[in-house]
Amino acid sequence: MKVAVVQFKASTNKEVNLKKILSYISKAASKNATLCAFPEFMMFYTNSSQTPKQLADLAEMIKGNFVTTIAKAAKENKIQVIGSFYEKSRTKDRVYDTAFVIDKSGKVISTYRKIHLYDALGFKESDKMISGSKITKPVQTSIGKIGMMICYDLRFPEMARSLAVSGSEVLVVPSAWVKGNMKEEHWITINKTRAIENGCYVIAPDQVGNIYCGRSLVIDPYGKILLDMKKKNGIGYVNIDLNKVKQTRKILPLLKNRRTDVYSTLKA
Repeated sequence: MKVAVVQFKASTNKEVNLKKILSYISKAASKNATLCAFPEFMMFYTNSSQTPKQLADLAEMIKGNFVTTIAKAAKENKIQVIGSFYEKSRTKDRVYDTAFVIDKSGKVISTYRKIHLYDALGFKESDKMISGSKITKPVQTSIGKIGMMICYDLRFPEMARSLAVSGSEVLVVPSAWVKGNMKEEHWITINKTRAIENGCYVIAPDQVGNIYCGRSLVIDPYGKILLDMKKKNGIGYVNIDLNKVKQTRKILPLLKNRRTDVYSTLKA
């Protein structure tokens, strides 16, 4: 199955970004991709001067114009879409960083609210966001069972492992990975590691430009980089073969060989 991975520089204007997103969906469908995956913060770029209230005012509900318009495009183009948006919350001046999966009929079949907020390396997402409270169960798509994560979640192996044990064959990780000392090395290493240790594909669309490093990746279950978009704006294409997941998990049965009966014996 062909997957389209979109890497682009989001502007601060969500209407401008939405037009770009719709164009990318149409282009991906014209190339016979079955799924189109977008990066984190595709809705708009939030600069440091934007206040929590300003961000909250621009956020939308899942049935708002942003996601609804994308869902309509998914239906018209008969393609699945994975992306993210700023979702309104009940907490004053705080938003969720929410990922969604839309099927080719235009139905939102899964959502996931980021649980690990990026309060590290000089950033504090919790100043403007509120974290989700649960990991979303894997969802069946044309490219296999997908487990959803977002950006900073990659640094927590427990989450990827939980999704793999729950049946995920592909981890999709919309990201906006901030530039910095060793950050690209961390990005590549962590994505490869999550794929290797779980015997699954990792699809990680990333923002490029502004403060983000690009390097959108697709990694196969044995750790091979199938796509690295470097600093390019646009779409990359990769074929996903679920037989590779089965074969890898058979010859390197890491999930099967876990000793969960022993791990809990270690006392703090």
